[in-house]
Amino acid sequence: MAEILRLGTRTSALAMWQASHVARALEAAWPGLHVALVPFVTKGDRTLDKPLPEIGGKGLFTQELEEDLLAGRLDLAVHSLKDLPTADPDGLALGAITERADPRDAWVCPAGHSLADLPEGAVVGTSSLRRASQLLRVRPDLTIRSIRGKVETRIEKTATGGYDATVLAVAGLARLKRMDDATGILDLDTMLPAPGQAALGVQVRADDDRVGRLVASVDHAPTRQAVEAERHFLTALGGGCSAPIAALGTVDGGRLHLRGRVCSVDGAQTVEVEDALPLGPTVAHDLGHALAEAALADGARVLLP
Repeated sequence: MAEILRLGTRTSALAMWQASHVARALEAAWPGLHVALVPFVTKGDRTLDKPLPEIGGKGLFTQELEEDLLAGRLDLAVHSLKDLPTADPDGLALGAITERADPRDAWVCPAGHSLADLPEGAVVGTSSLRRASQLLRVRPDLTIRSIRGKVETRIEKTATGGYDATVLAVAGLARLKRMDDATGILDLDTMLPAPGQAALGVQVRADDDRVGRLVASVDHAPTRQAVEAERHFLTALGGGCSAPIAALGTVDGGRLHLRGRVCSVDGAQTVEVEDALPLGPTVAHDLGHALAEAALADGARVLLP
């Protein structure tokens, strides 16, 4: 008889793609294993009329899944890592972090304008303070208006709903085969990604050794080092979903490199930090915290909401 794991996921096309991706990877690693998807509609999915910072932030997309995981009704849950709060809830752990896709953000403008060419005062849709502040950093004349919903919904709203452009994760567009909707990809000097962007987190019960052993097969060590450094940077700054904090870690040549950015909400002030350390068991923590301390020393504290 096949062993069965119950995997919780949100119901959007992107979330289902991500869950199916992890499920197929686990089944390939463990012949005889069957991973059954269990769909959830979270509070964050149901509340689309307000920006995320107003309704509670990242946990809105994860809380229901975490409750069922703790209760034993699920064996694991898959989340976009950027949606997952940095502190593990009691009893839960990140059993795996999958190999990261392209972490950059894409520019979507139906009229074909680049960010630089967009008409003065144009309306850009985003509910992310990180994206909004970085857009205003280079184009302070823009009007930022909240836009919520699934990737497909935001593309449609941008084309028909009074927005001139929006910003979406490259990874999400690529996974949904919607890169043709992108006008271009924003460079990292313009738009640094959210901590954890383009990586998937696989949540398990901390005391479930059986599932933990199975899930560990899809963990990607270089991605884990990079995104854990980003998440330590975010934690040490005291930031969360409501803070305009961006970070990108990369592993290269035996070193972990981390770049961080903190912007004021209006984009008028920016603190940039960057450093690298040799790989080691505590390097993600050490580098993330060291860069946060450097950012705070450079004035980041007064920029945080």
